[in-house]
Amino acid sequence: MHIDPITLELINHSLACIADEMALTTVRASYSSNLKGSMDLSAALCDRHGELIVQGLTLPMHLGSIPDAIEAIKCKFGGSINPGDMFILNDPFDGGTHLPDIYLLKPVFVDGGLVAYACSIAHHSDIGGKVAGGNGCDATEIYQEGLRIPPLKLYDGGVPNEAITEILERNVRVPVQVMGDLRAQLAACHVGERSLLGLVSRYGAAGFERYTAELLDYTERLARQAIRALPDGTYSFTDYLDDDGIDPGPFPITVAVTVEGDSLRADFTGTALQVKGGINSPIPFTKSATYACVRCLMDPHIPNNAGFFRPIEVVAPPGTLVNPVLPAAVAARGLTGFRIANVVMGALAQAAPDRIPAAEVGGDTGVSIGGYYADRRPFVFLEFLLASWGGRPNKDGIDGNSSVVVNFSNNPVEVIEAEQPLRIEQYGFVPDSGGPGKYRGGLALVRDYRFLGGEATLQIRSDRRVGLPYGLAGGRPGTPSLNILNPDGENRVLPAKPSLTIHHGDVYRHILAGAGGHGDRLERDPARVLEDVLDEKITPAYALREYGVVIGPEAGALDEARTKRERRRRASKAAGR
Repeated sequence: MHIDPITLELINHSLACIADEMALTTVRASYSSNLKGSMDLSAALCDRHGELIVQGLTLPMHLGSIPDAIEAIKCKFGGSINPGDMFILNDPFDGGTHLPDIYLLKPVFVDGGLVAYACSIAHHSDIGGKVAGGNGCDATEIYQEGLRIPPLKLYDGGVPNEAITEILERNVRVPVQVMGDLRAQLAACHVGERSLLGLVSRYGAAGFERYTAELLDYTERLARQAIRALPDGTYSFTDYLDDDGIDPGPFPITVAVTVEGDSLRADFTGTALQVKGGINSPIPFTKSATYACVRCLMDPHIPNNAGFFRPIEVVAPPGTLVNPVLPAAVAARGLTGFRIANVVMGALAQAAPDRIPAAEVGGDTGVSIGGYYADRRPFVFLEFLLASWGGRPNKDGIDGNSSVVVNFSNNPVEVIEAEQPLRIEQYGFVPDSGGPGKYRGGLALVRDYRFLGGEATLQIRSDRRVGLPYGLAGGRPGTPSLNILNPDGENRVLPAKPSLTIHHGDVYRHILAGAGGHGDRLERDPARVLEDVLDEKITPAYALREYGVVIGPEAGALDEARTKRERRRRASKAAGR
C-alpha cells in the first residue's frame, strides 16, 4: 500500500507536538516543584497494540517502561477496555518502575474502535511509606515503601472511581500536592486525546494506523542502519555501586554488549544479586536505561518511538540488581538506573570510541526533607540533583547539565525558599572537581540547605563516594560525592545513604561527584588550562599537579617555558627514562 513520505513526516511531527503539548500541560497544571520545576515526568502516545509511537520532550529513562505498563493493563482487562476509561498503576512488579511514579493511561476511541493510548508518567512528591517522598534507601521490602497500586480503572466509562482517589489521598503526607499533580496528569491525557482525535479525523482511523505502523518500521530501519555501522563484537564493562544503604558494597553491574549485524544485545549476566536496600532496578527501568544509551548513538532526527527498541535485546537475570523479584525494595532505583547507563556507555565506548563521553556524575542525588510545621501541617521537600557530563572525545564535559539519559532540571533556589522551610546558603560549582584529561570532565556542584523548621527527617540517596566516575582514553576519574551536616560547626560527614533527624538551624551540605576526563591530561592545551584557572574552575596548584601547567606569579600569566620543561620531565618519567 502506498505511503506518501510527506504525509508520513507530517504525522510524525504532529505526534511529537501532541506529546510535547501533553508534557507542557502537566508542567503548567502541576502543584509540586518536582513537576513544574524539575519536569520529572513523561508523556507519550502508543498505538492500539501498546507500541510507543512518540514520546514527549521529557525523560528518556521512562520511555522503555510505557509499553510494559500498557501490557499490564491489557493482561488484566483484556476485552473490557472501553471509551471513557482511564487506567492507573504504579506497581514496579506489574508495569511500573517505583511507587512514586504514577502512570495514567487513557485509551482513545474513534467510532467505537480503539486507535491509541495517551500516557502520562509523573514522579509524585509522596506516596506514603516510611520515608517522606518515597525514595528512601533504608526500606528492605516494597511493603515499607508506600502505597502500591496495581493496574486499576481510575475512570470506568467516564465515571470516576472515587475509592481509588480517596485511598491515595489518605495515604500521602501532602494530599493537596499529590492530588493536584494527579489532576495535571488527567489534563495531559485529555489534551492528548483531543489533539489525537483531530489528527485521526484528518487521515481516518485506517490511514492513521497504516502510517503509524510505517513510522515504527521506518524507525526500525534507521536504528538497524545505525547499529550496523558499529563494528561487530562483544564489548564488556563493569562499574560498581558503593552500597545499598543497608549492607556495604561494592555491588557490580556488568554488561556484555554484543553487536551482530543490525542487532544489539545487552546481557547483564554477572551483575550482583538483588540487595536489601531500595536500589534494585525493575526490568522496565533497566530496559529504558539501555534503550536511552543506544539511542545516543543514533541520528537525533530518528523518531522517538518503539521502532528503535526492536533491534535491541536486553537480558537481565531475575533476582539480580537489574531485575529484582518480590519483595525487593526499589524506591531508590534511580541510582541504579543511572549506573546502568554508565555501564552501557562504558561498553559502547569500545565500539564507538570517537563518540562516547567519559562517565558523568554517575546518578542523581535524591534529597528528601519531611516533617510538620508548628500547627501540624505537613511539608515534603523532594529534589534530585544533577551536575555535569564527562569529558567528550573532542570537547570538555558540559558543566551544570543534566544526564544524557534524562532531561530535567535542578530546582531554582527562589522556588525552594518560597515553598519550603529551607534557605539555600550555597549553590555553585566546586573547583578542581572535574576529572583531568585532554578534555576535562564537568565540575561537581555543591548545595547547602539550612533547615528553618522545628524538626524533620532528612533522607539522602547518593553514591560515587568510593567508585568514582570513570575516565576514558587515558582520562582520569572525577572526584567523590560528599554529605556533611553543619559544615561550619560539628562538620559531621554522613554516609552516602543516611536517614536522620535534623533540627532548626541545621545545615546539610551535599557535594555531587565530579565527572570523568577524556584523553591524556598532558595533551591538554595549556591555554585551555589557563582559561579554567581564570574562570576559577581550577586552581593554579591543581593546574600544576594534574596538567603540568605552570601559572606564573602575575595574574593570568602562563609560564610557557616552565610548562614545557615540566611536561617533558613527566613524559620522561612515564617512559622510564
